[in-house]
Amino acid sequence: MDVLQPWPWYVAGPLIGLTVPLLLILGNKSFGISASLRHICASCFPAGISFFKYDWKKEQWNLFFVFGIMIGGFLATYFLSVPGRVEVSSDTVEQLKAQGIKNFNGLLPADIFNWQQLLTLRGFVFIIIGGFLVGFGTRYAGGCTSGHAIMGISSLQWPSLIATCCFMAGGFATSWLLLPLLLKL
Repeated sequence: MDVLQPWPWYVAGPLIGLTVPLLLILGNKSFGISASLRHICASCFPAGISFFKYDWKKEQWNLFFVFGIMIGGFLATYFLSVPGRVEVSSDTVEQLKAQGIKNFNGLLPADIFNWQQLLTLRGFVFIIIGGFLVGFGTRYAGGCTSGHAIMGISSLQWPSLIATCCFMAGGFATSWLLLPLLLKL
C-alpha cells in the first residue's frame, strides 16, 4: 500500500507533465478542468444559449476524467488520509496571527471560512465575491491556472505564458497588498 501514499513532487510533477504529450499524441486532446463545467452544462441543460450549442459528446472523456478526480479525492480523503493536522508553514501561521487570524482548522483559517462568517461582510467578500472572481477570471482567461500553466505553456502557447504570469502577479498582489486590508473587515 506504499504506492497509495502521497508521492513526492519530483515523481508526481513529471507524471503530470507527461500527461500533456500523451493526451496530445494519443488523442489530440487538451488537458484542462475548467472547460468541463461547460460540458456538464451543455449536456444537462440544453437550452437555447449559443455558448452551449456544440457537440459536447466529443469531450465526454473530459467528464470521465473530472468524475475520476472527484472519486479519487473522496477515496483518498476517507480511506487513505492520515489523521491529524495539516501542516501549514509556521511563517504563514505567524503572519496570519499578526493580522488577527488565530483559529486554524487544517488549510483554511476557521476565522474566515466557516458558515457563521458567511453572514458577515468579511466572509461574504472572501467566499462569495472571491468565488465569483475566480470563476469570472477562469472564463475570461479562457482556462484555469493549471490548464494554462501545464497545458498551455508546455505546448508553447504565448497567451498561456502571459495568463500564468498574470495569475502569479495577481496572487502575489492579493497576498501582500489586498489580504491585509481584507482581514481588517
